[in-house]
Amino acid sequence: MKIKFSRDKELKLEQLEKLYNDVEWFAYTQDLHVLHQAISQSLEVISAWDEEELVGLIRIVGDGVTIIYIQDILVLKAYQNQGIATQLMQEVLDKYAHVRQKVLLTEETPDVRHFYEKNGFASCDKGTLVAFAKFN
Repeated sequence: MKIKFSRDKELKLEQLEKLYNDVEWFAYTQDLHVLHQAISQSLEVISAWDEEELVGLIRIVGDGVTIIYIQDILVLKAYQNQGIATQLMQEVLDKYAHVRQKVLLTEETPDVRHFYEKNGFASCDKGTLVAFAKFN
C-alpha cells in the first residue's frame, strides 16, 4: 500500500462524510455544507489517499505566520497505527517550522497524549501555559 498526500482542498462531500463518521466525529457531519465550507476556508488541508480513497486528513487554521491551529487530524480506523497521522503532522510541522505558536485541543486519552508528545507538543497541564475553550 502506497499512501499519497495532496494539498488540494477540493474534497468531495461523500469522502469527507465517510472519513469523519468513521472516526465518530459526528458533530462535523450534521451539516456537511458547513464542513465543506470549513475545509475550503482553512489555511491548509493535507489529505492522505490510498488510490481513490480518502484515508486521512489534517486541517490547519490561523495566519501561518505567528500561529497555526491544528483543527483536525483524523485517519480512517482501518488505516490507523500505520504512521499516516505522523506523516500528516510532519508535513505541517516542516512547512510551519518558523511559526512560534502551534496549538491544538484534543480529547484526553493515553494514546492521544503519546501521539502529540512524540511530535513535540507539550500539554498545558505540564508547564507554564493555561488553555481555555468555549463551546456552543
